Amino acid sequence: MNTITVPAREQVSASNQTLFDNLKKGIGFVPNLFATMALSEHALGTYLAFSNAKTSLRAKEKEVINLVVSQVNDCDYCSSAHTALAKLNGFTDEQILEIRSGHASFDAKYDALVKYAKSAAENKGHASQESLDAFFAAGYTQENLVDAILVIADKTFTNYLFAVANIPVDFPKAPALEKVNA
Repeated sequence: MNTITVPAREQVSASNQTLFDNLKKGIGFVPNLFATMALSEHALGTYLAFSNAKTSLRAKEKEVINLVVSQVNDCDYCSSAHTALAKLNGFTDEQILEIRSGHASFDAKYDALVKYAKSAAENKGHASQESLDAFFAAGYTQENLVDAILVIADKTFTNYLFAVANIPVDFPKAPALEKVNA
């Protein structure tokens, strides 16, 4: 059951209608999650500026974080959206599933990033010292750490918005991860 109804263009403010138009021009449609942000006069514009701000991380590194944090937070919407974006950034289906499961055996640097982001998300920012040490040992800097935390915060916001609103997923559904008994 949805607790928030995804608004149509005519139901949002003029400034948000402009953002809708820009999104439609840029990506071909207005994702339901973004449309839902437009229920607030300022949230969509603020979010777009925040998520598109300059960063020391490459696009693929941001997608690594987006995928694993969305999995930790059990966000079907963001897992689906970022699976599609990760494919556009050159990740294979197998690599995406591995990242979502908390590993990246195909790349040591991404593996350290996955493990740090997963630990930080699972522990509300209190990542394990082991994951932090591996992050730095992989060649990431203090600047990268701050920027990684920004991406975690970005994804946590969208994951929580989905959780409360149960927004209809308008991306191809991400495959479920197989349950592994430890």
